[in-house]
Amino acid sequence: MKEPTSSKIRKQRKWTHNAPLHKKKAFCRAMLSPELKKQYSRGSMQVRKGDTVKVMRGDIRGSGGTVLRVDIKNRKIYIDGLTMKKSDGTDVERPFEPSNLQITSIVLEDKERKNLIERKTGG
Repeated sequence: MKEPTSSKIRKQRKWTHNAPLHKKKAFCRAMLSPELKKQYSRGSMQVRKGDTVKVMRGDIRGSGGTVLRVDIKNRKIYIDGLTMKKSDGTDVERPFEPSNLQITSIVLEDKERKNLIERKTGG
């Protein structure tokens, strides 16, 4: 699938919605906290399960927790402890847009991710 070249927002939205999963994975990025920005010399990073994030927008701004799962297909992040009540009273996981989150600590257990960070920072 070709990258969008149209200036029409409708076509750009359609492209991002129908993009293949390996491209949608890149859309699940969130900004880093100021300390992590300085440490890793980059502004944003892909959100992964186990990362600690803070909500920057919405009615529960300032709260945060550990990432439970990342839904790449729908570009949503689910955080431990942040739920919403349904009309019947049951709690369900609350989805968040990655752009509304800030990563406060990252998990470096993944060898690939560790190598990526070291390659970018030169360490």
